[in-house]
Amino acid sequence: MAILYALVARGSVVLAEFSSASTTANSIARQILEKIPGNNDTNVSYSQDRYIFHVKRTDGLTVLCMADDTAGRRIPFEFLEDIHQKFVRTYGRAVLSAQAYAMNDEFSRVLGQQMDFFSNDPNADRINRLRGEMSQVRNVMIENIDKVLDRGDRLELLVDKTATMQGNTLRFRKQTRRFRRNVWWRNVWLTVALVILLLVIVYVVMGFVCHGPTLPSCLK
Repeated sequence: MAILYALVARGSVVLAEFSSASTTANSIARQILEKIPGNNDTNVSYSQDRYIFHVKRTDGLTVLCMADDTAGRRIPFEFLEDIHQKFVRTYGRAVLSAQAYAMNDEFSRVLGQQMDFFSNDPNADRINRLRGEMSQVRNVMIENIDKVLDRGDRLELLVDKTATMQGNTLRFRKQTRRFRRNVWWRNVWLTVALVILLLVIVYVVMGFVCHGPTLPSCLK
């Protein structure tokens, strides 16, 4: 797998390009720049023999690369996104009025370095695989929601079920507080009754000890 050619352009004006092999890629790339439809942002790929030209246009700035047909689309477009960010971060608004090849001397080296990285460094593929796995997780989540809806469990019903569970929880909490309050009062009254009973028992015992009628003098 290899990215063999890349350029950055504003419209049909090439601002920087780099090629790692002797090919007709530059002439084909210019034809593509002339024929990209409309002015909207786009991601598109064109096949030419055993090569694929991948194009990313964002805010009027076009980044293009040519790669082997074995490279697929994921890594070439990650390369284009990386180049677009680096180019805009480096030159800012200067790209809006720059002349043809105005950034070529400096940025062609960046193109070459990043082409080599995305073509040969296994870390590039590892990073992109991680991003792909995150995207798959999002797709699985969406798919699971779709399955729930297909099964007939509408979100409205799920909301109703949740509201019912919350209502039951509140009623349970109120009943628990009422039960605890009743138990507390019952314990208070039981304690008072025990104290009164204890006082009565003490009074009766003292009466027997002091021989009944002489209880008042016994208590003095």
